[in-house]
Amino acid sequence: MPASLAVRIFRGIAVVFGVVTLTFLLLQLAPGDPVLRLLGATATPEQIEAQRHALGFDRPVLLQYVEWLGRALHGDLGTSIVLGRPALQVLGQAWPATALLVSLSILLSYPIGILIGVVQGTTRKPRLDTALSVLSVALNALPGYWLGLMLVIVCTYWLRMLPAFGAAGLDADFLSTWDALQDRLRHLILPLTTLTLIGAGGVARFMRGTIRDVSGAPFVVSARAKGLPPSRVIVYHLLRNGLGPVLTLLGLSLPALFSGAVFVEAIFAWPGVGQVLVQAVLARDFPVVMAATTVGAFLVVLGGMLADLGAWWADPRLRTRHAES
Repeated sequence: MPASLAVRIFRGIAVVFGVVTLTFLLLQLAPGDPVLRLLGATATPEQIEAQRHALGFDRPVLLQYVEWLGRALHGDLGTSIVLGRPALQVLGQAWPATALLVSLSILLSYPIGILIGVVQGTTRKPRLDTALSVLSVALNALPGYWLGLMLVIVCTYWLRMLPAFGAAGLDADFLSTWDALQDRLRHLILPLTTLTLIGAGGVARFMRGTIRDVSGAPFVVSARAKGLPPSRVIVYHLLRNGLGPVLTLLGLSLPALFSGAVFVEAIFAWPGVGQVLVQAVLARDFPVVMAATTVGAFLVVLGGMLADLGAWWADPRLRTRHAES
């Protein structure tokens, strides 16, 4: 395991390096000048040139990249052009809102998706399996921004039940503690529902496939032949041995705890990292975009490693193969 772990770490570093390099080059090629957006259309050429020099944008692209990479290795991911604050600080202030939204959606979507997948994988009713398959595939295929907009139209504009934008009302500072909590929960429902429905659909598809694959394994057939209760067969034989791909999917959900669901946060004006990233892209705030991309790439690699460890723990066959090799 240590040798393979070292290889994975090396590959992970290479992936992060490739992602940040490609992002830096794409930002340089992207249309729009961040200095012009910062100073406005009334700025004189002298002011524009002075600002470009102050930000280091008048230097060769390769030199800019080497300098940024050197600072990043020391933990400095730059300063926001628009806000004038460290990029990590800007992202850190928005992170709690993203962590709350995404963690709650994971806590809800995975149990729901696993339950639906187990029902599909074990049922002997073709119509029920077909209906649940259509539902899970549709939820998994729906774009998050489209589902969010549909929920806004139905729940906000038609039924007038729930607020659509922000994490709290404009009068939240004047509400009592209980009323403020209710207000925040009402603002949380629509974005949380959007992420939960989409996530549950994807988990259900994974779980159904793995349960169907494991159902015909010899140890499952033997357990059923011994007369074990169906619930015991499902929990101790089907579920545990079918959790590998789901744990991989869970590990890959780790980056979302930081970067958030960008389009969903933008639709609901949720004050998280995804919303900050959208605003940074629109404002050509390159340091914030680079900081978010770097941390996101690192979390993708870390999530993949954790997913592999989780699958290795859940599936005894993987440990046996490793011991034999």
